[in-house]
Amino acid sequence: MNSHNDKLLIDVGSTYVKVCVESNAPERCHLEQHFRNFNQSILDDLMHKCGHTISAFAKDDVYICSSANGGLSTLIIGLTHTFSLKYATNIAFNSGINIIDTILYQDIASATVPSDLIDVVIIAGGINSKGNAFADDLYHYLQNINYSNIVYVGNEQDAKVAKAQLPELVVLPNIIDNRLHIVEEELKAYLTNLYQQDIMGKEDIKDLYQISSNQIFSTPYIVNQTLPLIDASYSVVNPFILLDIGGATTDIHYSKDLVDENMVTNNEFDRLVFKKLGVYKSRESLIFAAQGNEFVYELLMHLNVTENIFHEQSDKATRILMQLAIFLVLCKMSHYRQTYINLKLSAVNSIVLTGGVTKVLKQEEAEDIISFFYTKILTSQHRPVTIMDTDYAIWTLGSRAQDANHRAK
Repeated sequence: MNSHNDKLLIDVGSTYVKVCVESNAPERCHLEQHFRNFNQSILDDLMHKCGHTISAFAKDDVYICSSANGGLSTLIIGLTHTFSLKYATNIAFNSGINIIDTILYQDIASATVPSDLIDVVIIAGGINSKGNAFADDLYHYLQNINYSNIVYVGNEQDAKVAKAQLPELVVLPNIIDNRLHIVEEELKAYLTNLYQQDIMGKEDIKDLYQISSNQIFSTPYIVNQTLPLIDASYSVVNPFILLDIGGATTDIHYSKDLVDENMVTNNEFDRLVFKKLGVYKSRESLIFAAQGNEFVYELLMHLNVTENIFHEQSDKATRILMQLAIFLVLCKMSHYRQTYINLKLSAVNSIVLTGGVTKVLKQEEAEDIISFFYTKILTSQHRPVTIMDTDYAIWTLGSRAQDANHRAK
C-alpha cells in the first residue's frame, strides 16, 4: 500500500490519460501517459494500463480531473459589453466553462438562435438599485433555445419577474455590485458544481468514483489554480501566457498585466478557451481555421510543406498541426484577429506550453513558430522565453493546490 503522504493524480483528457504518483520523496514520483483506447470505457482502460498503481491507493488519496466530457457549453446574455458580458465571460472561463456565444441584450431581436443544446444560459446585467432592465423580448428569445440549465445573475429588482417567467431559473446574487465591481464567487461555485453534475451524468466518467472519493474537477479549472504557483517549478518571468494545446481544445491562461482593462477580482490570471482548436478531435475545424488565415500558406512555406499536409495522417502532419495551433491562437489574441480580448503580446516575457503539444513538438519547433508570429504579425524582434512543460508539472501543481484547499476546508 502507498505511504500515508502519497497521492495519486489522474487527468483524463479527450485523447490522453495521465497518472502521477505524488510523494514527499522526489525519487518516488512517477508520471505515466497513455493514449486512450476508445473501444473501452475510461475506467476499464485506466485499470488495464495502470491498475497495479491505482490499486495501491485508497479512494481518499486519488484525485481526478477531466476534460473528456468536453466541458459545458454556455450562452451569455448581458446588458453591456463593458460590465455584464465581460464579467460573466470572465467568471465562466475561469470556471472551466466553454462559451459558445455572447449576446448583447439590445441586439437580441436579431440574435441567432443556437441550433445545438446549450448546457447553461447565463443572464446578467444592471445594478441592484435599478430595475426594468429586461422585457418580454428576452423571454421570447429563450423560448426558442434548447438548454439544460439557466441562471440569473443580474439586478435583484428584475429577479422576481424573471423567475415568474422561467420557473426553472436559478437566481444567484448579482455579479455586479453598486460600485461596478465584479462579484464572482457564487456564480463560479454554481458553474463548478454544474460541471460536477454533468460528469455524474456521463457514465464513463461517473465510473471513476469507483476509484476516488474526491470531487472530479475540470482540467482547465485545475490548471488555473496553478498559475500563481508556477514559478515554483519554472524560471517564468512575468507577465506570461500559458498555452494548453491538446486533442480537442486550446486553452490560454494569461497574466492580467497583459490587458488594459482589469476587473477587480481575486484572480491574478484569466482564461480563454477555443473549443474547436485541437489536433485530434478538432482536427477538421483547426484545418478550416488555418485555411482562413491569410498568413498560413506563407507559414507552410516557412515549414517546407504544402497544403497537402492537411490531408496526411502522419507524425509529421501532427507536428505541423500543433505548430499551426500555436500560431492561430496567438493570432486570435493579437490585433490581427482579436477574439474577446487583445493581449499586449509585445510585453509577454514567457510563453509556457503544456498539454499534448509538449509531447509532439521539440523546443526549437515551438520557438520557430513563435518567432515567425512575432516577426510576421507583430513586426517585432522581441522573443519571449519558451518553456515546455514536458512533465505536466502545471497539472500536478494545480492538483496539489486543489488538494490543499480541500484539506483546509
